[in-house]
Amino acid sequence: MARARIVLVSAVASGQGKTTVTAALARRLMREGQRVRIFKTGPDFLDPMILQRASGADVYALDLWMVGLDECRRLLAQAAELADVILIEGVMGLYDGNPSSADLARAFGVPVVAVLDASKMSQTAGAIVLGLQQYGPVDLAGVIVNRVASASHAQMVAQSVRDVQMLGTLARQQASLPERHLGLVQPEEIAEVDRVLDNLADRIELDMDAWNAIAPIDLDDVPLPSMPQLLAGKNIAIARDAAFAFVYPANLACLRGAGATLQFFSPLNDEPIPADADAVYVPGGYPELHCATLSSAHRWQASMRAAHQANMPILAECGGMMVVAESLTDAQGTQWPMAGLIPGQVVMQSHLAGIGMQSLATEHGELRGHAFHYSTFATSAEPVAQTIRQRNGEIGEAVYRQRALTATYFHAYFSSCPAAMARIFSAADA
Repeated sequence: MARARIVLVSAVASGQGKTTVTAALARRLMREGQRVRIFKTGPDFLDPMILQRASGADVYALDLWMVGLDECRRLLAQAAELADVILIEGVMGLYDGNPSSADLARAFGVPVVAVLDASKMSQTAGAIVLGLQQYGPVDLAGVIVNRVASASHAQMVAQSVRDVQMLGTLARQQASLPERHLGLVQPEEIAEVDRVLDNLADRIELDMDAWNAIAPIDLDDVPLPSMPQLLAGKNIAIARDAAFAFVYPANLACLRGAGATLQFFSPLNDEPIPADADAVYVPGGYPELHCATLSSAHRWQASMRAAHQANMPILAECGGMMVVAESLTDAQGTQWPMAGLIPGQVVMQSHLAGIGMQSLATEHGELRGHAFHYSTFATSAEPVAQTIRQRNGEIGEAVYRQRALTATYFHAYFSSCPAAMARIFSAADA
């Protein structure tokens, strides 16, 4: 049996500072000599990058629908064997979504720590905290107040929060973690990112007695389920750089668990697919910010075309699909030629084109995941399948198949159906 102090860090809405507070809390507790692991609720690639940098360990997704109850339990138990503290950052507001962050907390008996942006309020904070606590209800372990203007401001908020423990405060920061259209900027793009994170740890005022009063949770050991070696002997080449960084750590673990060997290459550096690759995975990311470089990466493009002609299995996922199309038009309206493995043009737009949890029915079972993109894809290719939106059962993203290429905006969570994942990367064998 494993044992750790576990809290779910949530808020009334997005933009309250959950990621900032979680990162600051992680670094502060690590200074206290505690081992910290972090999870992120729901589908997200960018927040986990910041949290990984803050904690020094991979940040896995926890989601009752996409990941599943049993796998969430196993991941938590595994982390508790390695950590004294587990922080779970929620998604959006505490009760948003179905299942919500509150549902996740209740499923495992995890108390909630509410992050409250007090920049434009004082005593009203108490009413918000009371609502967060009682609406579910949830076990509210305490509150961390963000963007505090002064000591007197913090005192007014603390007095309003009545019977709920004030765990700490974080003063208003002159410089915050930068964002762009898909969310936070990747940590590699933030100058002196570790200095920023260390400064947050310096600035968070934490009541250690109150924190240590949160009772640890016992978690039964959950054995790792046996994984059929469906990809034994396969070398899978994965695009990985600033343009293609949106990969769940669990997806890499699933590929390895199925017997695959992983190799990484950089299209931005015009690196071709490794010569001994049996399959290729081009995940999502920010290709729209690197159009000129990718358009002129002739060695990489030629290797993609050669692999496609040779019927090598290729999964081009979201940003990956954007660069295997014929062209990509950036936010400034410039059209850039791309690899051209599938007919059609991708065009960036200023508003969301697709968002939300989705599933794909396959002959091997249901593959779950999500979509989140600002571009559209106009193509003459006919989809071989379409995802279903988890929220309302409506049609979601198209899935295209050209030779052994699978292209879609859908981000699949591989371990939701390993057999379906293995089929994608073994298409030439079928």
